[in-house]
Amino acid sequence: MHELGVVFYVIDDVKKVAVENNVEHVHSVTLQVGEVSTVIPEYLIDCWNWAVKKHDILTDCELRVERIDAITYCEDCQKTYPTVQYGKICPYCQSEKTYLIQGNEFNIKEIEVT
Repeated sequence: MHELGVVFYVIDDVKKVAVENNVEHVHSVTLQVGEVSTVIPEYLIDCWNWAVKKHDILTDCELRVERIDAITYCEDCQKTYPTVQYGKICPYCQSEKTYLIQGNEFNIKEIEVT
């Protein structure tokens, strides 16, 4: 489960931003997680809820997770399609000359403070 390591990384970044901005308490953090990023949102939230208890500035901080759909681009027909539904083969022209254009991201979108 690499979600715990991801949570530690996010907590470090959030605490750094909070300190730089003289924030006393972080109310919530919103993450954007790509559909094919290998991060499982439910595990991420469980790890988050455990880890924030160890940091006063994050006590009771809510983690919000937004999914970024995975989209693949076909170089032959120049169309995009849902990656998870169709995989590497383009559903329009059956080409294998495709690549992922979105859906593998992991971003801190928003930090809400009180």
